[in-house]
Amino acid sequence: MSKTAHNRFLILNGPNLNLLGVREPEMYGTVTLAEIEAQLAEKAMALGYEIDFRQTNHEGTLVDWVQEGGISAAGIIINGAGYTHTSVALHDAIAAIETPVIEVHLSNVYAREAYRHHSYISDVAAGVIIGFGAHGYILALDALASMLRNQS
Repeated sequence: MSKTAHNRFLILNGPNLNLLGVREPEMYGTVTLAEIEAQLAEKAMALGYEIDFRQTNHEGTLVDWVQEGGISAAGIIINGAGYTHTSVALHDAIAAIETPVIEVHLSNVYAREAYRHHSYISDVAAGVIIGFGAHGYILALDALASMLRNQS
């Protein structure tokens, strides 16, 4: 299957998510980012899609990838991590594209520090999935596939 906008989801992960499985397992669990990627690839295949799964610790790289996904992906799933709460640039990149974006957070940000209660992404995302751990990515994948089926 070729990687076209019709059959590929871009999955973007922000800072420190490369440390999943070892970083604060009581908060984020013990599943690694590589394990999440493998689960998503399998689920996407069952739905008739491919994934392009990426992680960066750099805000500008996330912005570049969102812009790229606006051209080359059917949908985007983003866990902006700490940039969710700080990045106007990420907000503006998502607002500038027509590709549907689902925001994902592993932990329930509303049960945490007050500064995590605000997201610069939520108001420009098609939906938000919070607090379901690694399973949130699967929920986001299902949501994107459903949205695209309903648009057809």
